[in-house]
Amino acid sequence: MRIVALAGGIGGARFLRGLRAAVGPQDEITVIGNTGDDIHLYGLKVCPDLDTVMYTLGGGINEEQGWGRTDETWSIKAEMKEYGVGPEWFGLGDRDFATHLVRSQMLTAGYSLSQVTEALCVRWKPGVRLLPMSDDRVETHVRITDEQGTRAIHFQEYWVKLHAAVDAEAIVAVGADTAKPAPGVLEAIAEADVILFPPSNPVVSIGTILAVPGIREAVAAAPAPVVGLSPIVGGAPVRGMADKVLAAVGVEATADAVALNYGSALIDGWLVDTVDQASVAAVEAGGIACRAVPLLMTDVEATAEMARAALALAEQVRK
Repeated sequence: MRIVALAGGIGGARFLRGLRAAVGPQDEITVIGNTGDDIHLYGLKVCPDLDTVMYTLGGGINEEQGWGRTDETWSIKAEMKEYGVGPEWFGLGDRDFATHLVRSQMLTAGYSLSQVTEALCVRWKPGVRLLPMSDDRVETHVRITDEQGTRAIHFQEYWVKLHAAVDAEAIVAVGADTAKPAPGVLEAIAEADVILFPPSNPVVSIGTILAVPGIREAVAAAPAPVVGLSPIVGGAPVRGMADKVLAAVGVEATADAVALNYGSALIDGWLVDTVDQASVAAVEAGGIACRAVPLLMTDVEATAEMARAALALAEQVRK
């Protein structure tokens, strides 16, 4: 079985770990990773979502945080602070710095982000094929109004520095409209037996991937069933502040509203948590098959059960 998953961030990475445990060694998983969170810091190219997937599946993630490296030290960041060089609000540990140094050196040498990602995965052996959504530069920005007035800031500043404490007025994937899907992305979607939307942020993770011209169209046209898992449980995000960015695009933070925002033209099936059983009827009224199952990723086996439920629903709705 050839499985394609669109993923970003901690939720996506943890789901992929369960998915990998749920399928057999003969099955192939291709992950199309969000690069809208990418940012340049200290002169280095940082790809938070790609790295979180790579570290999580490769056994190097800080499990408590869900991001960054395990057994991390912070000497470089401390020295940068002594020089008065920031930003202080974004945490890059010493081990993490090495990844960004290698990536930046290879990019400067002329390699594409796809080639660099493949090279980095040689070390981590994530057990999946990890593709960036695009080799072109795309950055998610957020429009806010605060004491400095109305302005656009990088998503990382909004999420990490401000903790989404200010209302998001608009979400813009800068550069997405002219970006091209990375090599292999459209082919993987067209050849997939199943396409999954993990419980990643539907606006700034999966939504940004779909904003790259050709990707949404490829998913909608794919012969494979497309099944998503709700990142909203009981009217609130399981992790993070997805409700803030959902509000910016006019979508209510409920399991059924997120499904209906994707729409039946894009997804065929949707899983909600058992606490959201009442949402099933609304989703199905929108032309999307829906089931209620436990969606809390408490451990790898619980997450694997979520993945099995998604694959089972995919079989039921197969076109």
